[in-house]
Amino acid sequence: MKLATFEIVNDSGTERRIGISVDGSLVDVTASYAAFMDDRGEPTPGIVASAVAPPEMVAFLQGGESAFEAARKGRDFALEGSVKRGPNGCKLLYDADDVRLLSPLPRPNTIRDFITFEDHIGHFRQEIPDEWYELPVYYKGNPGSVVHPGDTVEWPSYTNEFDYELEVAAVIGKRGRDVDADDASEYIAGYTIFNDFSARDIQRKERVVGLGPAKAKDFANGFGPFLVTADEIDTGDARMTARVNGETWSEGNLMDMYHTFPDMVEHASMDETLYPGDVLGSGTVPTGCGPEIGKQLQPGETVELEVEGIGTLTHHVGEPR
Repeated sequence: MKLATFEIVNDSGTERRIGISVDGSLVDVTASYAAFMDDRGEPTPGIVASAVAPPEMVAFLQGGESAFEAARKGRDFALEGSVKRGPNGCKLLYDADDVRLLSPLPRPNTIRDFITFEDHIGHFRQEIPDEWYELPVYYKGNPGSVVHPGDTVEWPSYTNEFDYELEVAAVIGKRGRDVDADDASEYIAGYTIFNDFSARDIQRKERVVGLGPAKAKDFANGFGPFLVTADEIDTGDARMTARVNGETWSEGNLMDMYHTFPDMVEHASMDETLYPGDVLGSGTVPTGCGPEIGKQLQPGETVELEVEGIGTLTHHVGEPR
């Protein structure tokens, strides 16, 4: 299942909805489940649907398997085609080209970004410390700086070196604490592409001090275009590509992760609770950023990150302030 958050405009204004991507269309999860329940004689289908399959991603994930089961039932009912609108008049199906696609998680609970690819850390360190092999290390990002697919990302005033990073992120779908890696898959709702935008000159200074990264990363985090459930992506073998203005700059594969997503869940949940809507980034795939290939983004360029099984996440580089 490919879940999306999208924006519609109706008589009451602008609304955010959750959709399931099917052949270029988006099935409105909440409206479709309301229509399904109405068809079965539920007296308050809109209220039930909003409670079981709410139109906001973190709340939806908090609903667990009940929310996903409702989404599947609503999708199948909508695709039958006999009913076009829900009991409150909402459309069940939207053409993806007619709505604004947002980040699947417009505001995650938390962002933990790991560094799990050996060749990537090896590019920036003359000698990889033994500690890196012992545990999956991460920093915490800014959940309030999410940029949506297709957005122009503002060039921060404090940097001269604006960069992209090609990553995949796991999204937590079940509350857990002290989760064993062998059980971690049941705590992951799905995966999305993660563009961990970076200010490289600031990052170098922060690294010298020994804290962060902070301002080097906090200005923009790109997720999308979909949150894809585990049955639709092979995280042990997924090709990853970055293109700038249509030219391929980076190529890699998730199979090269030294620390796996289950390892990351186990480490992050040690004596700490993970919640639905938490994000765990893979870190950058080898060659997945400018310094590794001797290139630098320029104002006005378009960056596309493509991951097999998820799709393509596109952003545009803004002008320096």
